[in-house]
Amino acid sequence: MRTPTLADRAPAGSAAPAAPAAAPHPVTEPPAVTGDFTTDRAAVTAYLEAGVGRIADLGPRAERSVAAQRHAASAHEELHDLRRRFLAAHAERVYTELTDGLTRSLRVEDLTERASHAFPGLVPTREQLAEESRRLQRNKEGWEVAVGLFLQAVLSVPRTGDHLLRAMLRPTDRALTALTDFRVTGRADLGVATVTRRDGVATLELCNDEFLNAEDDCAVEALETGTDLVLLDPASHVGVLRGAPQTHPAYAGRRVFSAGINLTHLYHGDISLLGFMLRREAGYLAKFVRGLCLDDTHGDGWWPDADKPWVGAVDAFAIGGGMQILPVMDRVVAAEDAWFSLPAMEEGLVPGLANLRLLHLTGSRFSRRLILWGRKLRATDPEAALIVDETAPADAMDTAVERAAQHLDHPAVGANRRMLALAEEPADLFRRYLARYAYEQARLLHSPALIDTLERTWIDRRREGAA
Repeated sequence: MRTPTLADRAPAGSAAPAAPAAAPHPVTEPPAVTGDFTTDRAAVTAYLEAGVGRIADLGPRAERSVAAQRHAASAHEELHDLRRRFLAAHAERVYTELTDGLTRSLRVEDLTERASHAFPGLVPTREQLAEESRRLQRNKEGWEVAVGLFLQAVLSVPRTGDHLLRAMLRPTDRALTALTDFRVTGRADLGVATVTRRDGVATLELCNDEFLNAEDDCAVEALETGTDLVLLDPASHVGVLRGAPQTHPAYAGRRVFSAGINLTHLYHGDISLLGFMLRREAGYLAKFVRGLCLDDTHGDGWWPDADKPWVGAVDAFAIGGGMQILPVMDRVVAAEDAWFSLPAMEEGLVPGLANLRLLHLTGSRFSRRLILWGRKLRATDPEAALIVDETAPADAMDTAVERAAQHLDHPAVGANRRMLALAEEPADLFRRYLARYAYEQARLLHSPALIDTLERTWIDRRREGAA
């Protein structure tokens, strides 16, 4: 884990040192958005670029005075308002240019980087995001909010949003590189995840042992690559998602499904909007539901070219993001001593697409108890039957999971699960939800409430460690 810098450790609101010499950025009124793309582009990007420069002139956030903090917050809001107005008028034109007339399939990371060059100030550059990643969450500038606004605008337009989501359903380069070896050996080691195939069943295991299988950017990348391998491999008929056995003293030798988002990494600023929040929802979780898109066909609902049924095997617990996975599984098998919770609101975040998907499983009232009130469920609770299909003693989980996977290895399963997905989560509904999620989650990631929660959690953990 990276060591915090002096700037990271500086208390918020401390007096700023003398600012380095910088070229002045004249302050003018934000330009009007006229509706003419060429005119608006020139005026808006010039103002945005200058505004970003004015914020940078204030120095690192941790070194600013209280007055400078307020000035920066006001400047950010002004720039966000201009971005909103520009994108409301021109999002489709912007996306069409970035994708060369919708002929390029760009993932959200690549799309954002191209936008930063073609439309300066509209979104942060790769360098700005890299600089942000080296800071504690409390000391970040919050450039990701501009990314959320940009992706919200793109996803809100059916033509561009569908094209982007198809791009996110394409297999990763890492999966394509590893596919040949996986087909031959039936095994792939992806670092914090592994894939093993036996008798037509491919088991994808999360192995983030240090953090009880919590997810971070690295885990999301590995899980998406593993998902792609299962979906691309003709000999893999059914996928199983499971947590690997742990060495952590509290669960030594036991399997754990998922501890949710890695709060330690979030505190240190190592959880990103693009590489975690959006890649997770539009990447491997969407691939569980819809499979892969292997070409650029613009069909209605962007039907997949490769999809498989999935079994979720829950050992010990499924917390937060772990519980968010369960609604996209075709069968959920849980150990009798397993439990589930969704503490995202308590943490200060939106729990992915759980707000949408739990409605189909549990109904409106119980969804609110889970999401807004943090209701904790045990596998043996009567209400758990809304989420879990089958329970088994912990020592009988292997047999129960294998039985479920073999049942799903049937020619008619694919067509039926696709029709269920069409009814439960139409492509248009998924796109519209994700559009709003992109902005809301970006805003929450840099909100005072989240920062306060992380600080309290970090202090509590240090006290526990010292006790």
